[in-house]
Amino acid sequence: MFGIPMHPLVVHFPVVLVVLLPISIAVVLWAIRKGATVRKVWAVPLALAATLALSAWAATETGEAQEDKVERVVARGALRGHEEAAERFLVLSGVLALVVAVGLAPGLVGRAARIVSAVGAVGLVAAGVQVGHSGGLLVYREGAASAYTNPAAGNRDVSGLRTSGVAQRDDADDR
Repeated sequence: MFGIPMHPLVVHFPVVLVVLLPISIAVVLWAIRKGATVRKVWAVPLALAATLALSAWAATETGEAQEDKVERVVARGALRGHEEAAERFLVLSGVLALVVAVGLAPGLVGRAARIVSAVGAVGLVAAGVQVGHSGGLLVYREGAASAYTNPAAGNRDVSGLRTSGVAQRDDADDR
């Protein structure tokens, strides 16, 4: 899309949704406690959870599609950590979407699923932070964006060495 890689555009959807999901669950649990109909109000967290899982899948797919290009400028170990965190987030968001769906069930099963959904949504924020942090390190510390901004970057040797700018900063920190 206009020469812009898709992954950086797509990854912001799950970032926003993972923050909104626990907030929506808290509001809806409060509304249920005040007498709202479960089936009507629980549809909001269910829609958010399903959209979150779908956007996590899209982010993972676009990341995998652009992996080869970024791998030319970033050490494989740094990229692998981000991949693993993203895959874990994808699985957890899918499982949580299923648990949230069970929250529509009547009685004890539905109530239990809604409580587990609340706890799981908070836990998923932590998993989202791990993915976002490792992605940010790839871009800002490891120079992943240079795969798209610097035509010569694809020819660099990334045998685990950091970019010279980071190495200079690290040397300055040792003084």
